[in-house]
Amino acid sequence: MANRYNRVITDVDVRSNENNLAHRTREIDRERLIVRRGQSFSITLQCSKPLPPKHDLELVLNVGKKDRTLIKVHKEQGAGERWWFNHQGVQDEILLNLHSPANAIIGQYSLTVQLMSPESHIIEKTDKIKFHLLFNPWCKDDVVYLPDESLLQEYIMNENGVIYMGSKDYIRSLHWNYGQFENYIMDICFEILDNSSESLRNYQLDSEKRGDPVYIGRIISAMINSNDDRGVLTGRWQEPYTDGVSPTRWTGSVPILQKWSKAGTSAVKYGQCWVFAAVACTVLRCLGIPTRVITNFNSAHDVDGNLSLDVFYNERLERLDRGNRDSSWNFHCWVESWMRRSDLPKGNDGWQVLDPTPQELSEGKFCCGPCPVAAIKEGNLTVKYDAPFIFAEVNADIVEWVVRRDGQKQKARVDESSVGMYISTKGVWGDHREDVTQNYKYPEGSIKEREAYKKAGRRSPIPNNVTAEPNNLEMIIKHTKPVFGTDFDVIIEVRNDGVKDVQAQLTVLAVAMTYNSIHRGECKRQKVNLSLPARKVHREVLRLHYDDYVSCVSEHYLIGLKAFLEVPGENEPIMKTVNIPLSKPELLIQVPGKAMLFEQLTSTISFTNPLPVPLKGGVFTVEGAGLLSVAEVHVKEDIAPGQKVSVKLLFTPMKTGVRKLMVDFDSDRLKDVKGVATLVVRKRNPVIATCF
Repeated sequence: MANRYNRVITDVDVRSNENNLAHRTREIDRERLIVRRGQSFSITLQCSKPLPPKHDLELVLNVGKKDRTLIKVHKEQGAGERWWFNHQGVQDEILLNLHSPANAIIGQYSLTVQLMSPESHIIEKTDKIKFHLLFNPWCKDDVVYLPDESLLQEYIMNENGVIYMGSKDYIRSLHWNYGQFENYIMDICFEILDNSSESLRNYQLDSEKRGDPVYIGRIISAMINSNDDRGVLTGRWQEPYTDGVSPTRWTGSVPILQKWSKAGTSAVKYGQCWVFAAVACTVLRCLGIPTRVITNFNSAHDVDGNLSLDVFYNERLERLDRGNRDSSWNFHCWVESWMRRSDLPKGNDGWQVLDPTPQELSEGKFCCGPCPVAAIKEGNLTVKYDAPFIFAEVNADIVEWVVRRDGQKQKARVDESSVGMYISTKGVWGDHREDVTQNYKYPEGSIKEREAYKKAGRRSPIPNNVTAEPNNLEMIIKHTKPVFGTDFDVIIEVRNDGVKDVQAQLTVLAVAMTYNSIHRGECKRQKVNLSLPARKVHREVLRLHYDDYVSCVSEHYLIGLKAFLEVPGENEPIMKTVNIPLSKPELLIQVPGKAMLFEQLTSTISFTNPLPVPLKGGVFTVEGAGLLSVAEVHVKEDIAPGQKVSVKLLFTPMKTGVRKLMVDFDSDRLKDVKGVATLVVRKRNPVIATCF
């Protein structure tokens, strides 16, 4: 090989600024070359002299950190599903144009440029050219192609999200910083792939499969939870969280991913469904797969696959553990990713469910999906992956039983319609909620719905025009939207539509709950005998004081209320249940002045204690993609009841565009208080000097 003083190729310019702009990756990095598959990019070789006559260039690629997969780059335009290149000499430069196939392996590549003699001997080579290749949803030949630019701006480029939580009657918004373009997040995404069980078992085979978004989605679904691998997050669904971070405290994916990587792939504590889904969304968007977070209200967890959730209570309305892990969650979050499914029959392209929350095993691993949303709607439960479980999440029946002291079971409530309601995601044109229930289900009682149920192998629901046997007694639970820290009333209305007076017994039980139906303790119980006159309505009031629920309420601030009505001599009791979320105050965030790139801003964060007791150990946690890394501001003094506290925080915007500043407040007695401020960061126009 020629010594370095006689080399023809003296330097390389990967033209990252131009290439990254054209490939929509400049938000990730402006220095390193990051490109998308199926789209050409160019590299400039600096030469000491023109190529010698009859000499030529040969290009070889290695993919992955271990450089085990060799790819020869063909010198022919339009080489089908192969890498190809052409080049042209301009003065003392050679411009290389490379084109990757639309199904290329994603990952880190090393490019070797070899100068070949007429006898096909290597004269010299340059082998320190590195770049990353991602999926390309802008390329129509890529299986993740999404033809709508507005959708791509939301599901790939938007670093700010809204996740929906709460209950079907009180849907609340959680702003989330996905941060998929923050520093080194892309590297962490590939680190996640490299630490999967598949990669550790057979790196070569795993690397060769990384061109398939179905495979990648399944790997990410497994790796976001740490149940059976080196995954990112450990799940925990009730306190204490003293050896980690409460799931409700997180406001973004970036600190979670950074913490996992810095700890040498040791799992971060703790996550729950919306945290698992949000982190998965960050990783998939970063890799180039259009993704959005979905929330399903009244979500069923059907363990035995019979599409029915059987819940048992004793006569005190306390839930019994009868070895059945079926449950109904107030809400459950997963993600949808957009891709064509060439591995499935026609009609299964589009949005695919991926659920990284560890619930049930899928082919021996805690993962779920990808499963076509279209298959769930049609009841096609034989398609890959995990269609029966997902179908049950949005379609299962709920059957509640009371087990008498003698062991006899009495059916108290059958609910065929409330599972899978208000299925929601953030809208494309702003922070509003978009209801996508129609993507998963046909309208209740419709012919199409009954056809889908039949195909899924379950009985059809009762059509809307068919009524069950009438009951003379009807019970309704009414309540306001109470604020945590206040006293409030729950009203149980019992209507007697019969022609005779009725004597009945009413039991009302209020318990503290988590969002996924774990009971934390009894708040209050009330048992009364009622005289129900014919054609009249009786109202019974249950008063809940702050002291009744404060000692046992969960971090989800949720009260579950059950009303159980029995009439002597009647076989069928009446049971009604309702979940009552306790709302929390919002933080006030003020950022005066215009937000300019690289110019310091001062934010003021204010909060008023709504509780009748002091708050101790207050801390504000602040973050925002393109604005600042996670920062904490501690409140040194106790915050008295009704007291307003304000803190100031300085930060310097690092990126232009619409940015979100997100704040979380936690203390000993009040946690998960959120606030968000929207900023538009601009570049300051340069001052142009004028001479007279």
